[in-house]
Amino acid sequence: MYLPDSSILTNIQVQGHTRLREILFEKKYIQVRALESRLYTDEELSQLPDIPSSHPRHAEWLQRKQSARRLVRHISRRKADLDILEIGCGNGWLTHQLAEIPGSTVLGVDINFTELQQAARVFSNDPNLRFIHGDVRSGLLDERTFDYIVIAATLEHFPSAKKILHLCLAHLNRGGEIHILDTRFCKQEEVRVEERRTLAYYTSFGYPEMADYYFHHTFEDLRSFRSRLLYNPKAFYNRFLKVKSQHPWIRVVNN
Repeated sequence: MYLPDSSILTNIQVQGHTRLREILFEKKYIQVRALESRLYTDEELSQLPDIPSSHPRHAEWLQRKQSARRLVRHISRRKADLDILEIGCGNGWLTHQLAEIPGSTVLGVDINFTELQQAARVFSNDPNLRFIHGDVRSGLLDERTFDYIVIAATLEHFPSAKKILHLCLAHLNRGGEIHILDTRFCKQEEVRVEERRTLAYYTSFGYPEMADYYFHHTFEDLRSFRSRLLYNPKAFYNRFLKVKSQHPWIRVVNN
């Protein structure tokens, strides 16, 4: 498989200068990702969400493959030219899946330059797929709006679910939709327990400070939005699926 050198990529845009704090965070974040077996070779990334059964993250990817298929099927029903944004796209595997929807134009945004650069390199042949490095809360989207905004396995890195959803609504076209998937929601009384569990998890890797960048959200955070549960992992009939996703799939539309 031919892959271009990162220095000649034209499908990635870098916004301004990265601050020292962000550089130090990314260094630790990537180190933890490596310890979690969540960094992939270019060849592995090009095949995601399919991954060998011998890989330690195989079960996780079975679930993510299922949720991605549901999302792509849902969006494809529009049968129209669509502008799609993925916030926190990481290595770009899902943006690549979304870019295969006929008529779609897809933008992936992330503050993680290491994996974002890999995404731009591996998926450089997708003419309708582009990436921007930066914090979506910094105004880098300008006045651009989208038909669909996807937040997959990312909401937990924002301290306020309400603020990021309000930001998304400001960039959502009339009739557009926000989709949240591969993200755990807990009950309000469970937040403290989950915080302690998160701290213990990162401490086990030797990076307890990373717990300060992981946030637990509840369904109460969605109460002021027009949201709907499109997949409920606790529903009776979903318990009998061969691949059981642990996370809900939530749609939010304009008020």
